[in-house]
Amino acid sequence: MSADSSLLFEDQFLCSICLDVFTDPVSTPCGHNFCKNCITHHWDFNVPCECPNCKKRFKIRPELQVNTFITEMVSCFKESAQQRASSSSAQQAAKPGEVPCDVCTGTKLKALKSCQVCLVSYCETHLQPHLTVSVLKEHQLKHPVENQQGRMCMKHNKLLELFCKTDQTCVCMRCTISDHKQHEVVPLKEEYEDRKAELGKTETELQQMIQQRQLKIEEFKHSVKVSRENAGREIAEGVQVLTRLRHAIDRKQAEAIKVIQSKHKLIEKQAKGFIRELEQEISELERKGAELEQLSHSEDHLLLLQNLQALNAAPPTKNWTEVRVRSPSHEGIFRAVSAPLVDKLITDLKKLLPKTELRTAQQSAVDVTLDPDTAHPQLILSADGKQVHHADVRKNLPDNRKRFSTGLCVVGKQVISAGRFYFEVQVKGKTQWCIGVARESINRKGPLNIDPQNGYWTLGLRKENEYWAATCRLYSKSDPEKVGVFVDYEEGLVLFYDVDAAKLLYAFTGCCFTERLLPFFCPCFNQGARNSTPLIICPVNFTT
Repeated sequence: MSADSSLLFEDQFLCSICLDVFTDPVSTPCGHNFCKNCITHHWDFNVPCECPNCKKRFKIRPELQVNTFITEMVSCFKESAQQRASSSSAQQAAKPGEVPCDVCTGTKLKALKSCQVCLVSYCETHLQPHLTVSVLKEHQLKHPVENQQGRMCMKHNKLLELFCKTDQTCVCMRCTISDHKQHEVVPLKEEYEDRKAELGKTETELQQMIQQRQLKIEEFKHSVKVSRENAGREIAEGVQVLTRLRHAIDRKQAEAIKVIQSKHKLIEKQAKGFIRELEQEISELERKGAELEQLSHSEDHLLLLQNLQALNAAPPTKNWTEVRVRSPSHEGIFRAVSAPLVDKLITDLKKLLPKTELRTAQQSAVDVTLDPDTAHPQLILSADGKQVHHADVRKNLPDNRKRFSTGLCVVGKQVISAGRFYFEVQVKGKTQWCIGVARESINRKGPLNIDPQNGYWTLGLRKENEYWAATCRLYSKSDPEKVGVFVDYEEGLVLFYDVDAAKLLYAFTGCCFTERLLPFFCPCFNQGARNSTPLIICPVNFTT
């Protein structure tokens, strides 16, 4: 049997009063069938009696006849429906998280639809009346949902199908003519669409916030990685310097000890020679003294007189009065051998410390670009905002309040208002230039007095090997090709480095920054092409 014929067959066994399969079906004189209890109760409350289907009136309450044919067919239909339900249950039992059918007994099948009129969710089998019975077809079906009773107004027992924007709550139709009469009320679906759009926007914003924080995490991880690499490099270089120094100290110590010991051995050898001579003389004098003593006890007159002259003669001895063993002075030996080491250590530290400072400054590198709205009309900027040089032709540009009108200057787009800030500029090939940072509020329309009192912290080249930092003239034996500019806003520092030599060129200290700063650039006049090389903002390559 086809699905359509099955639905038609099922529709024929539904009581039009209770809208369920017949129970004890009976027939009226007009030929319509009803459940016995349904038609009996209907006539109990409706006088005169009439057929609910065709509206035929009966003067006398008719006697109802049991329809045996319908009774047998209903029995067969119920048995078939139970078999279909049993088969469906095995295949479509509701899983956790799915809405179960409210009509099923025993195993709950998965609900396909929820009726907003009946407030019941139906599986495929129990949904059939809503698909076939004309009265039930008018009911509004929707995607299955749980807790249908929770969708009813507690006060009026009506479906919550509207939304009060004034009180921000769901209401029923009757609420709009009582508690929410003067309020702005819209259909629930309309508010749902608006809120869903807001949720989408909020979700997008949340995703952006998540991505920003993930990028920040990666930035922190990169900072830790760079710091770890720098720390390892600093330790390696420091250990190398101190190891060389320790080895040098050990060598110089051995040399000093050897010199001192050599001097001591020489004195010791000289003293031993003198002692040996003195011991020999003592031995000779003791021998002669013994002979004299022996002779002095002799009774032999002749023997005494014969030997006395020989014994009285002085033995051959040395005059030791002026003989000295002078201890040599060891003072200054260690000082003499250690002085070169101290000089070498200082030299190594001078080489090592600037590199360390520069590497630390480079950790605060910022991608600086030039602001074309601030450039003097005779300056030429590259398309990427990284280069600037002077041209003899004055461009016709709008004279906005940010543009320099007299000084051949331009500032960067990036703002310095807190923390640390670092960028590098290539000045190779230029005969004049000036770079640094300046207050955002500097005067851009008249003559420029470039010094800290007027809001400029800069370093510049005026002529060969003559550099100026504010009003301080500096002299350099070599010209830097790339200059690094470092700002510590809170500490009040502006430092300038020769990047290639890792050398500090000049430091502004004790500055008091009270407003935002901007990177500052002045390529100066091209001097008939002698100074046409541009200032170039370079990517930072960390010093090794």
